[in-house]
Amino acid sequence: MNKLVLFASFCAFAIISACGSHHDEKEEDVKFMVTSPSRRDTLIIRDYVCQIRAIQHIELRALERGYLQNIFVDEGKFVREGQLMFQIMPLMYKAELQKAEAEAKFAEIEYLNTKQLADSNVVSANELALAKAKFDKAKAEVSLAQVHLGFTQIRAPFDGIMDRFQVRLGSLVDEGDLLTTLSDNSKMWVYFNVPEAEYLNYKMNLKKDSVMKVKLLMANNILFDQTGVVEAIEADFNNETGNIAFRATFKNPKGLLRHGETGNVQMTVPLKNALLIPQKATFEVLEKKYVFVVDKDHVVHQREIVIEAEMPDLYIVKEGLAENEQIILEGIRKVHDKAKIAEFEYHDPKVVIPNLKVYVE
Repeated sequence: MNKLVLFASFCAFAIISACGSHHDEKEEDVKFMVTSPSRRDTLIIRDYVCQIRAIQHIELRALERGYLQNIFVDEGKFVREGQLMFQIMPLMYKAELQKAEAEAKFAEIEYLNTKQLADSNVVSANELALAKAKFDKAKAEVSLAQVHLGFTQIRAPFDGIMDRFQVRLGSLVDEGDLLTTLSDNSKMWVYFNVPEAEYLNYKMNLKKDSVMKVKLLMANNILFDQTGVVEAIEADFNNETGNIAFRATFKNPKGLLRHGETGNVQMTVPLKNALLIPQKATFEVLEKKYVFVVDKDHVVHQREIVIEAEMPDLYIVKEGLAENEQIILEGIRKVHDKAKIAEFEYHDPKVVIPNLKVYVE
């Protein structure tokens, strides 16, 4: 019985040893792909959160007090410059105009009679001047009454799109009450904030008489089909954020963009001597990026790196890695820190990067 137990134990040990040897053999057979960072000039796309504003966006307010008699437009509709939009009940202002016209007619007759008498030297020149002043004053009152009557009609000051009504038909409105807003969306002003360092790079790289062109990524993650041009930069930096506001102008021929939308402005920025590595050569631990660096003795070292910018399939490294170092490109899940790899294949970054399907200048 003891011999049988001893024999079974020996067999189990032999099987485990064989499996372990086979496993070690497999580990030794693992081949790793290694490459190096590549230093070159390139272009990156930076995203900036933006606010989209109509080139003209105004409030339409009542200029006279009265009941809202007519509304000739509808919410969200396109209106033409000069189109009648609202009518405030004009009866009182029509009566005031008629009164002013009658007084002007009386003053005119009085002036003409006085002029005839003055021509015959019956009255003095001072009396004629006084009659003339009364007539001029009466004509001014007519003009003023016409203006007040005209204020009862609110017309579109430019082509644009109506917003919602703030009043309803029959409402009693006071002078200055908000009726609606009107937006000219033929062009859009897009505002976005740029950090100081990036502003300096932008100004230093911008050639004389050239313009910076930008793209707009809309809220649905689709690029707007028009290219914008940076036309204005604010005068001062915000001391609290360290940013300065840029304004880009986008044509909006289809009227897709509306006042108040948000999105992301994409600006193409040149980078000199950028250090590029494939994204697939990195891994993340607690929101920090790492690579495996292979030394001259084939020993692997886990190294934290700082990412300056991200490109499709590539990272631009700011700190933590040198150009002449070698990093594991494939097989990072099969190795650990301080491990020694017996064999690997080195691939030149000039060959690796084009195969990542990314455009780099």
